[in-house]
Amino acid sequence: MLEVQGLHAYYGKSHILQGVDFKIGEGEIVSLLGRNGVGRSTTLKAIMGEVPPQGSILFQGKEIAGRKMHEIARSGIGYVPENRNIFPTLTVRQNLVLGIKNMRKQGRWSIDDMFDMFPNLRERADALGSVISGGEQQMLTMCRTLMGDPDLVMIDEPTEGLAPKLVEQVRELLAEIAKRGISILLVEQKLDIALKISNRLYVMGHGEIVFEGTVPEFTANDQVRKEWLEV
Repeated sequence: MLEVQGLHAYYGKSHILQGVDFKIGEGEIVSLLGRNGVGRSTTLKAIMGEVPPQGSILFQGKEIAGRKMHEIARSGIGYVPENRNIFPTLTVRQNLVLGIKNMRKQGRWSIDDMFDMFPNLRERADALGSVISGGEQQMLTMCRTLMGDPDLVMIDEPTEGLAPKLVEQVRELLAEIAKRGISILLVEQKLDIALKISNRLYVMGHGEIVFEGTVPEFTANDQVRKEWLEV
């Protein structure tokens, strides 16, 4: 589905990603772990073209490195950024409709699907994006991305700042996404969520991948957790 090889990225003269390699299979949930500032979010931005990448990014066998963001999105990659990018002057329902890429084709998700999974959004369907809570904005951002019917969705810190009830709803949504055959690349600070839903894990440190393996392999590796994750 996605294969990243030798990925480098810079912010000005700062060399953030220093040869990142990883892959995601079809229908697989892969979590990217690590401390803040190691390059996890930059990895997603580089794949999406928001940060200029150097290296190879193959999606469904085609090279997408260097392509424009809208072209990458239309190729089948959905991106949920950490900063909750919604349209504040549009209603919740209008935000969801804007996420649809092909109005002539029924995708795997409908607006009713989104409302069923997040009843809060149904209740706020006609409210402007600017007046709903931060948690509801996070839910709306995820749901709008899914309305585009991506084959791979990259999600950056979906549970950051959410109440425990909403965290559980997000976890259920991630499981449902995978159930429908959509691959997930997840950046998540809450280790328990990543361990519950992931097929495989990658750990980043200093702009590189320092560990890759299954959940059991990760939990058995105390050294990796102490060196690269614990504060």
